[in-house]
Amino acid sequence: MPDVLTKQNGPILDIILNRPDRGNGADDAMAIELTRQIEGASEEIKCIVLRGAGADFCTGRVAAGPPPTGPGNAFATRAFFDPVFNCYGAIRNSPVPVIAVVQGRALGFGCAIAAVADITLASDQASFQVPEMAHNILPTMVMSSFIDRIPRKAFTYLVYSTALISAERALGFGIASDVVPAAKLEDAVAQVTAAILKAPLPAIRGVKEYARHAFNMHPDSAVDFARNIHALINSSAEMRRA
Repeated sequence: MPDVLTKQNGPILDIILNRPDRGNGADDAMAIELTRQIEGASEEIKCIVLRGAGADFCTGRVAAGPPPTGPGNAFATRAFFDPVFNCYGAIRNSPVPVIAVVQGRALGFGCAIAAVADITLASDQASFQVPEMAHNILPTMVMSSFIDRIPRKAFTYLVYSTALISAERALGFGIASDVVPAAKLEDAVAQVTAAILKAPLPAIRGVKEYARHAFNMHPDSAVDFARNIHALINSSAEMRRA
């Protein structure tokens, strides 16, 4: 059975991390496959739903051996970690929203992809943690996923304390978008995806593009960008037919 499962349900692409016996701990091959599936989604896809099989979402990254060390290996060491950074980038740069569905633990890499997703729906039984500092690992990979997602106080608390936080606290920190009873998690996913699917594809892509860029702009530039993309998208044939 593949470690990453995919299924296209009409305009929805479901991606499932499929190592339930290991908490869906992800090695580099899984990160590479996740990146490939997101970047290779067909033009008809309106949203991507990312899940973990079994009790957990993802309990972290499974190291692929030690990175290159020693003088002259800086670029090789940097490239060694590219599968993780590229995975975050694929979620961030997907032209359609990525929805993370967190039913259990989301630790390290799992916490990062939950944070970087456009929408994160969490069960009230979910928990989140950045445990790297407790294992003498500088957690800048996870931190890079947080940089435009959560406030600085939450950012530094999670990293330095290595605290395991509840779904409600993750909601307050900006990692989760909504928290629902465990029995209602799939209902929440269905409601959000149904709302997205009602919109024409140009509008779905336009919202993602604006959200991806506008928060890094000066307010005046963000307003100009809004005016331009508003005129462009709303003049498309798909929007006129909607």
